[in-house]
Amino acid sequence: MVYLTRGLLDALLELARDGEPGGVTVSITTTPAEELAGDADLDPGTPVFTDLYLPDTGRSVSAVFGMDLGTPRSGGRFLSHPDGYLGVRQTDDLHEVVVVAVPPYDRESVAAFDRRGRGLTLNVLDVEPPQETFQP
Repeated sequence: MVYLTRGLLDALLELARDGEPGGVTVSITTTPAEELAGDADLDPGTPVFTDLYLPDTGRSVSAVFGMDLGTPRSGGRFLSHPDGYLGVRQTDDLHEVVVVAVPPYDRESVAAFDRRGRGLTLNVLDVEPPQETFQP
C-alpha cells in the first residue's frame, strides 16, 4: 500500500503537464504519519509521500563530482510517460516505489508500482506535511 498526500499528487501532475512533450522524473520522499497535520487514520510510523525534489536540484554538484548530492535519499520516484504507458519500463529510473502518471495527467491517470513493475494500491490522503522553517 502506498500513501501520498493530495497536495504532492497535484504538484507532481502539474510538473508532468509542464514537462510535455518530454517525460519527467522526480524523487519523492516520505514523512511518518504521526508528523502530518490532519487525520490520516494510519499507524504513527506509516510512511506517507509528502515531498518532492525538483529534477535540477544539485545538478552543478553532480557535474563536478559525478554523483547526486543534491537530492536526499528517497524511497520513491515519480515518472510521467507522455506516450500513455501506465507501467514501469526497464529503462525507467527505479526506486522502491514508482508512481507513474500518463496524459491527461489527472488524478485518474496515476498508478503506483514496485521496482519490478507490480501494481501497488495507491491511497491519496487529505493531510498536510509538517511546516518547516528556514534557519539561516
